[in-house]
Amino acid sequence: MTTRIRRLSEDMVNRIAAGEVVERPASVVKELVENAIDAGATRIEVVTAGGGASLIRVSDDGGGIGRDDLALAVERHCTSKLDGGLDDIRSLGFRGEALAAIGAAARLTITSRQRGAREAWSIAVDGGRVSAPEPAALSDGTRIEVRDLFFATPARLKFLKSERAETAAITDVLRRLAIAHPQVRFALSGGDRTALDLAAMTGDDALRLRLADVMGREFAANAIRIDAAREGATLTGFAGLPTYSRANSLGQFLFVNGRPVRDKLLLGALRAAYADLMKRDRHPVAALFIAVPPSEVDVNVHPTKADVRFRDSGMVRGLMIGAIREAFAASGPRTSSAAASATIAAFRPATRGPMRPPSAAWRPGPSYAPGRAATATASDFGFAEDEQAAFDIATPSADLRAAASAPAVAALAQPLGAAVAQVHDTYVVAQTADGLVVVDQHAAHERLVYERLKRGLAETGVASQLLLIPEIVDLAPDDVERLTERADELAALGLALEPFGPGAVAVRETPSLLGAIDAGALVRDLAEEIAEWERADTLRDRLEAVASRMACHGSVRAGRRLKPEEMDALLREIEATPNASECNHGRPTFIELKLADIERLFGRR
Repeated sequence: MTTRIRRLSEDMVNRIAAGEVVERPASVVKELVENAIDAGATRIEVVTAGGGASLIRVSDDGGGIGRDDLALAVERHCTSKLDGGLDDIRSLGFRGEALAAIGAAARLTITSRQRGAREAWSIAVDGGRVSAPEPAALSDGTRIEVRDLFFATPARLKFLKSERAETAAITDVLRRLAIAHPQVRFALSGGDRTALDLAAMTGDDALRLRLADVMGREFAANAIRIDAAREGATLTGFAGLPTYSRANSLGQFLFVNGRPVRDKLLLGALRAAYADLMKRDRHPVAALFIAVPPSEVDVNVHPTKADVRFRDSGMVRGLMIGAIREAFAASGPRTSSAAASATIAAFRPATRGPMRPPSAAWRPGPSYAPGRAATATASDFGFAEDEQAAFDIATPSADLRAAASAPAVAALAQPLGAAVAQVHDTYVVAQTADGLVVVDQHAAHERLVYERLKRGLAETGVASQLLLIPEIVDLAPDDVERLTERADELAALGLALEPFGPGAVAVRETPSLLGAIDAGALVRDLAEEIAEWERADTLRDRLEAVASRMACHGSVRAGRRLKPEEMDALLREIEATPNASECNHGRPTFIELKLADIERLFGRR
């Protein structure tokens, strides 16, 4: 049986292309809003209905489109943005596909009045059929309406999610573009959503104010400014504290040359920057902007332009990880305000339901009356006399109030203040100039020991152990070459290897810190990682994981009584140690309560 090759019709080609560019209503909003930004708009208004499937209307006050250009604008591969070629892309759009793709899948109407023109013009595209331009009424700018999305390709309608989900996706797209362009006012409305209006921001504080509007004021209060540069690339923005995290990655906003992206390299670098500062099941919150020369990044990887490729991906990854870690290290001891809020909430009396009987772990004081506690209402819990027995701490191991020496008074001016007492031989309570701090002595000392071990690894290198019989590991020739090129780097980490023929390496030494390991598995992991990211972090990650476990076993344990001078020494060392606000497992090492927070508990404010 023979088959003949035939040329697809122009209509079929457009519908196939539409499937790449227009995945869902949010894709349409993204393309149209990016066009408005490229046109120099300072105000962009978006209206939707039916989750965007029924209606999407985008209006802007940009430069507009002239009558003669309207017909070209809805043809494939027609654009005004590629003057410098693919190596010098400075606009958000450049492929010249979006309007044609949308017109092939929906009913599209474009009405525009070019700045300075006497009248506006309109053109319609109905499932790929283009009408002639006609005069219309509109002030300066452009209004684009998209109705009945995917009516021409009904199979795509089956893949749309619920109206609520599609509405949320549109909101997310607009929020990301709004963060990238704080100088533009964005408005989003419709019968299918809650209205959103983000005023234009100007000045040096524009980004922070826009982030507060989009991500919440709590983020602005729990984030550190990032500003770093390396080899012509810059990284700016804000990174949330490790103790200010979320259960998913929806709070991560990454931009490359002003373009919102969801790039695996950058997401992996962000995760690596928080690697030993955050719980594994938590995700950082950040808004970061990478700027590189256009020739150093390829944004023409996919029609959606959400993925990018860097010429030097290792440099960009290193910049991101290094800048975030250095910013945290330089910020000093600082914990999330959310931790303080949770602490205050835990102390507040419950507002409904009967008080539960005490658990086995609850240790009542001598005034505890079982009958009364069992019948007490929740509104009494927390501050009634009997219930205060829950806070009985027995005899503190130290109390500095009776002998407030000059050094202790001076310590009040320090970030973590002066130690006052040790509670349950586990928590150090310190008084600061404007509040109090509660320190988990084990978690804090664990981080201190861990950072010492890491410094030792960095400064003196890693001791290696010689294998009596070298282990031969079979690999692909390309992997052998990559490992050989980095032999010196690996040797500094205690791993000595050399080529053993065209398809194998001989491992002669392994890091003694790792003990007995599967050298073959380690080398294969390294080869895969170097091939993908052009780095060799797996070995260092393993070493630091071992150092973390050693720190856990070698730190001050909960239940150990500390002398007053030991408590103060612990506070001072926390202040001087990078990343000491979190333990190796991502838990906070201390919680700070401001005096104003405490006063609110007692109704003083």
